[in-house]
Amino acid sequence: MQPAPTLLTTLLMLPLVIQGQPQLVRRVPGSLDKDGLCYCVVYLPNNVITLKQLEQLQSTAQELLSKYEQELSRVSEYARTIEDNDNQILEMNGALKSRNPTAPAVSYESPAFNLLRLELEGAQELVAQLKAKGRAGDILYQLQSQVANASLTLKLLADSDQRSFRALRQEVDVLQSRISECEREKAQEEASRNPDQILPPGSCAHGGLQKVSRPIVVQLNWRGFSYKAGSWGRDSAPNSSSSLYWVAPLRTDGRYFDYYRLHKSYDDLVLLKNYEQRKMGFGDGSGNTVYKNFMYFNYYGTGEIAKVDLSSNSLVLRRPLPGATYNNRFSYAGVPWKDLDFASDEKGLWVLYATEESKGNLVVSRLNPSTLDVEETWRTSQYKPALSGAFMACGMLYALRSLSTRQEEIFYAFDTTTGKEHHLSILLDKMLETLQGINYCSLDHKLYVYNDGYLVNYDLSFLPLK
Repeated sequence: MQPAPTLLTTLLMLPLVIQGQPQLVRRVPGSLDKDGLCYCVVYLPNNVITLKQLEQLQSTAQELLSKYEQELSRVSEYARTIEDNDNQILEMNGALKSRNPTAPAVSYESPAFNLLRLELEGAQELVAQLKAKGRAGDILYQLQSQVANASLTLKLLADSDQRSFRALRQEVDVLQSRISECEREKAQEEASRNPDQILPPGSCAHGGLQKVSRPIVVQLNWRGFSYKAGSWGRDSAPNSSSSLYWVAPLRTDGRYFDYYRLHKSYDDLVLLKNYEQRKMGFGDGSGNTVYKNFMYFNYYGTGEIAKVDLSSNSLVLRRPLPGATYNNRFSYAGVPWKDLDFASDEKGLWVLYATEESKGNLVVSRLNPSTLDVEETWRTSQYKPALSGAFMACGMLYALRSLSTRQEEIFYAFDTTTGKEHHLSILLDKMLETLQGINYCSLDHKLYVYNDGYLVNYDLSFLPLK
């Protein structure tokens, strides 16, 4: 490519040497001075060209030069993009062929590829416009040739394979499906070899939590999407013949608990039929649980435990929890008004809370279900407002923390039998950002989670006994 000053001079002189016009300039001798600079004298007739024409010529030449350099830069960028795409596609095809020799090749029919084709067509049109406006000769022919070559390369690549990139994604989906199928077959084989790992209802014959399944979304709560806070679950009394399911959304303020529904079967819950809807009017937060046909919750605006008989929807008992803070003093991270968090499992009824004496660290107390007296208390090392939630299973406290808007980690366990704590890392996927209510059921070993208005459950797997 000619240097910019030389090209500009050539363009400025074009009108003076047009074929068929009088020759207004000629070669003249020059001389060198002592510094090596060349000097020459050119004599022009007075009517050759006006200053205004020179300025117009210079402006036109500068415009052509700028557009030429811009288009040449774009063509070079397109060529690099094509080369990069070609390399990536070759790599993907190679990886796919290594996994499955019969896999189809990747296509160039992608939005980015089509956009590149349109850009090259636009460059061709611009070259044609420049040729119509001026007489830059070899420069524009060179540009036109480069754009045409790039367009031809693009067409050859597109014509080489008419399949889309979806073919690769479909192949990957097939491979993932095969992997999942192999994992299921392996799990079934292990279960058949070790039938004792399938826990009966209410059994603690295991070595602790091992993993959590992917979330199963049941439905949106019956009051609607605006009711993001609440809790739900299944009556978790061990060896109970009850299949009672309950759903308790809070008001839209995320604090006041005033209505709940009861369903006698899972099918009734899913189909929203044969339910009993009850009004209460004095609950605080989403720490509710149901145990042996009684609901336990934090009485509104106090540090008291409330007990309601679900058969008659009557408040049968209120009792203060010694030392417990309330009114959102030490609630979970992202879940306000959950000062008292009730839980039930194979070992009985529990309440999780914090006190001023514990400096906000989580405290676990086992309650007498009949009298609500505190039978025993354990203090943990975990600051309650740093946790996103907790639950009990077989007398073991499991605490969660949020890793992202789509994942939690069960990272801490406290054994109330031995008084010992340990750390673990069990990931729990979530559909939406906040888990407002977490309830474990010992009958089916599931977690019932209220996730930003949606009813979700998880299957828990446990380690075998050593």
